[in-house]
Amino acid sequence: MPKLKHVLKIVLITCYLGLNACQSQSRLIRGELNTLTEENLKYYLYYPEGYDSNEEDEFGLLLFLHGGGESGGTLSDLRGSGPPKMLVEGKQFPFLVLAPQNPHKKKWWNTQALIQLLDDVLENNRIDPKRIYLSGLSRGGSAAWSMAVQYPKKFAAMAVVCGMTPLPYAHWIDKNMPIWVFHGNKDEVIPVSESDTMVKKLKSMGYNVKYTRYEGVGHNSWAKAYTTEELYTWLAEQKRK
Repeated sequence: MPKLKHVLKIVLITCYLGLNACQSQSRLIRGELNTLTEENLKYYLYYPEGYDSNEEDEFGLLLFLHGGGESGGTLSDLRGSGPPKMLVEGKQFPFLVLAPQNPHKKKWWNTQALIQLLDDVLENNRIDPKRIYLSGLSRGGSAAWSMAVQYPKKFAAMAVVCGMTPLPYAHWIDKNMPIWVFHGNKDEVIPVSESDTMVKKLKSMGYNVKYTRYEGVGHNSWAKAYTTEELYTWLAEQKRK
């Protein structure tokens, strides 16, 4: 009888260990989920002089993406820099200007939402689809690089101010799109090396790139870049082939 109890004890222990082993095995399953992300984008839309009177004409459009400092606040925050600031000061542009606001203080731009907004504005206004220009500063500059990669046939030209970008992007940007890059060599937020490296790579690959590298200027190189009158003349001259 003691021998039988010993055998039963061994069997029970073996079953217990076997059960635990089965429960702890790794598994690989297959799954699928359709996701839907909504974004509420507030924006300014500027119409140039002559838009309402010339009902047969199509105009170009500049999509401007602000930096992190204007994210997550009120729409009026956009008036502190870039084209929106210049509009408040009385600047007249030869094309429409679309300036949305990133609703998230600490998130990157949602580029899918941006392209939906842009397409909606294009559909409901007299805009030449071959004259869509893209520009952004700081976080918005980084988003501009991303949009140029994700939608390479969308834009006629791009101007990036103190943005950062992965170097492999150089292989995916449309070679027919002219690019103008601005950066200050004293930038302590986004190092000027971000633009140095990207511009060098693009030029080595035969891209049409202009580079304005400000000496002694920090992160706010947008103050100089967006008051460069030649920038807007240059943009207005560009048209997709």
